[in-house]
Amino acid sequence: QVRLVESGGGSAQAGGSLRLSCETSGLTSRRVCMAWFRQTPGKEREGVASINSDGNTHYSDPVEGRFTISKDNAKNRMYLEMSRLVPEDTAMYYCAAVKDFCYFVDWSPSGFDYWGQGTQVTVSS
Repeated sequence: QVRLVESGGGSAQAGGSLRLSCETSGLTSRRVCMAWFRQTPGKEREGVASINSDGNTHYSDPVEGRFTISKDNAKNRMYLEMSRLVPEDTAMYYCAAVKDFCYFVDWSPSGFDYWGQGTQVTVSS
C-alpha cells in the first residue's frame, strides 16, 4: 500500500524560505515519478515540480529558479525547498506519485495515482 505524508508547511514572510518534506512508503517500483502540486480555493490543482527515478527534474514557470525539488531514496523522502517566496505561493501543497517515468506522465493531477493529505503554506507580504 502506497502512503505519502507531507510535512513542513507553515507561514513565511515574502522573500523568505520554507522546506516541505514528503515521506513515502510502498513505492517499490523503479519507475516512479514524484511531484509537488498546489491548490488554492476555487482554483484547479497545479503542478509545481516533478522528479523522475533518474533524478531529472521539471519545474513550472512560476517557481523556476526559486524552488528546488529533491529526493533521498535511502530515507524514502522527497523535498521541496522554496525560496524567495511571494504571496502568490500561498496554497495547499500536495505530494504526488505515479509508478511510471515522468516522461510518460500527464503533467496534471489526473496523471498521478497517489496523493498525500496536503500541507498549508501561507506567505504574507
